Amino acid sequence: MSEFNHLKSHFLLNPEITFLNFGSFGATPKSVFELYQTYQADLERDPVQFITVKTPQLLRQSREALAGFLHCDADDLVMVTNPSYAVNTIAKSLNLEPGDEILTTNLEYGACDRAWDYVCASRGAYYVQQPITLPLTSDEKFMEELFEGVSNQTKLIFISHITSATALILPVEKVIKKANSYGIPVFIDGAHVPGHIHLDLQQLDPDFYTGACHKWLMTPKGSSFMYVNKAWQEQIFPLAVSWGYKAVKPSHSQFIDWHEMNGTNDYAARLCIPEALKFRKDYNWDDVAQQCRTIVQSNAEIFARLLHSHTLAPVTDHYIGQMLSVPIQTNDPDKLYRSFVDEYKIEIPVMHQNGINYLRYSINGFNSQADLDILFEVIEQIIKKGLIQ
Repeated sequence: MSEFNHLKSHFLLNPEITFLNFGSFGATPKSVFELYQTYQADLERDPVQFITVKTPQLLRQSREALAGFLHCDADDLVMVTNPSYAVNTIAKSLNLEPGDEILTTNLEYGACDRAWDYVCASRGAYYVQQPITLPLTSDEKFMEELFEGVSNQTKLIFISHITSATALILPVEKVIKKANSYGIPVFIDGAHVPGHIHLDLQQLDPDFYTGACHKWLMTPKGSSFMYVNKAWQEQIFPLAVSWGYKAVKPSHSQFIDWHEMNGTNDYAARLCIPEALKFRKDYNWDDVAQQCRTIVQSNAEIFARLLHSHTLAPVTDHYIGQMLSVPIQTNDPDKLYRSFVDEYKIEIPVMHQNGINYLRYSINGFNSQADLDILFEVIEQIIKKGLIQ
């Protein structure tokens, strides 16, 4: 898609690298990054006024802009450094007792699995990782397998909106609706969602949701959000207790006071959300994203066939966005990854989950069909070397 060529100039990515790993940490447009550095310079020029006066005002503007994009009340959002921070905050706030269960799938992000393992072990609770059959064949089959894990001890369902290793869009709307019928709250890990697929938090109505802005929304690193339904806000305590707890000058929201500013920090990345949203609007990024999905999906079967593999779900917008992952056979995934990077200058992740290795490509506005053509040629060479069987 040659129409993407003009977008490459807006990013700082090394032109010598074929960058197919946007899903891991994103990439920031130059205009957004320049504002980020401006805020950092402003902080150093006048640290006291920037932190005590300007930052709270700019954080409020960021929350309001993000809330408009996510279709929710700005007072139900707080900015955090990353989704792992939000998962830890909520997990450690829940009143878990011995024997209680957190239900999830076996497709979740490893850092979140570790957070829940830690919290559950400290409380005598259980983190139940319900096996999900891959490839996915239908929402109904997925729901059946997930809810087989529900018991009288299930206190929360924790589930990805878009998985990391397998890059699948899961039917979280149906999960929330069915969980509500059981009276079970739901926490959605939407790290890959904002700016990737449409998100309407008012319509989705989860109890908890976290998403990264530094991935597909393209803000600088260290910019994410934690959404908590009003019914839960008084029960979610700050991960780091600071001046907002029992605030001397409380705002209209205890939730925001507790969580928004927890000590001296560089908040610049979180202040760039309005500029990132402006960049999306200026370059019609919804249209760009749709073209990216077309590239991802139109190459899915070629990718799978070349790797002697298969796709993990029907290749439609329902399950596949701007990332695609397929299982691969390799005896040395670390060596395979280094070969892609060091020998062929291709940044593409080799993921590992449940004893299976996956190769996952991501496509965003600076990519084109030519990038995947390069990847496919290299895969043929790597197969000949025996790094992929």
